[in-house]
Amino acid sequence: MTSLAQSYLKSLHDIVSKTIITDHNGENYTLDEAATEFSDTLFDVKNKSSKAILVGNGGSASIADHLQNDLCATVGARAMVCTNTPLLTALSNDKGYESAYENQVKIWANTGDLFIAISSSGESENILRAAQIAQATGCRVVTMTGFRPTNRLRKCGYLNFYVNSDSYGHTELSHSIIAHLLTDWACSRHWENKTFSTNIQATEARLRQTGLKLTIES
Repeated sequence: MTSLAQSYLKSLHDIVSKTIITDHNGENYTLDEAATEFSDTLFDVKNKSSKAILVGNGGSASIADHLQNDLCATVGARAMVCTNTPLLTALSNDKGYESAYENQVKIWANTGDLFIAISSSGESENILRAAQIAQATGCRVVTMTGFRPTNRLRKCGYLNFYVNSDSYGHTELSHSIIAHLLTDWACSRHWENKTFSTNIQATEARLRQTGLKLTIES
């Protein structure tokens, strides 16, 4: 009999392995192609001293924080989040939460920056408005969404990672996995370290200790 935990983890594996990636025209990418495209953009941002700006609400905000940390500490890129508490609460109080991120993008974004928007539903008004301003400013927009395939944020990016799940837990975990994949992939391609392969080996070793098996499908 399959336990609840095993069923949960199998569902997560199935969902994240079937992530759908599209460009702004709705054309499909493989995960390998999308990761390569993202790392090329990140390398360009780093070389030109541009920056990445990341936004999210709730659990997605914590994913944005974590990804910002990895972009800075692991990749060496300039990256920022929009969750500074005094500024976020001031803008929310004075102008409304729907425009709190939008106003920060107007202040900080420059043409050529990378803008990463993370939203489980893809329908959060403050995220949508920020993404639209980022597009208008000339930022390269990447989105991570879930829930309905017709969500509006999914149409905003030049790379759009869509997770086909209506569960917050599975969607947020999938976004976290994708974020780690993207940063590890960038490191392995452009900074010639072995982060990606080392992480795979370390994960395999931990799973062997628990009697589980990691399967990587190409």
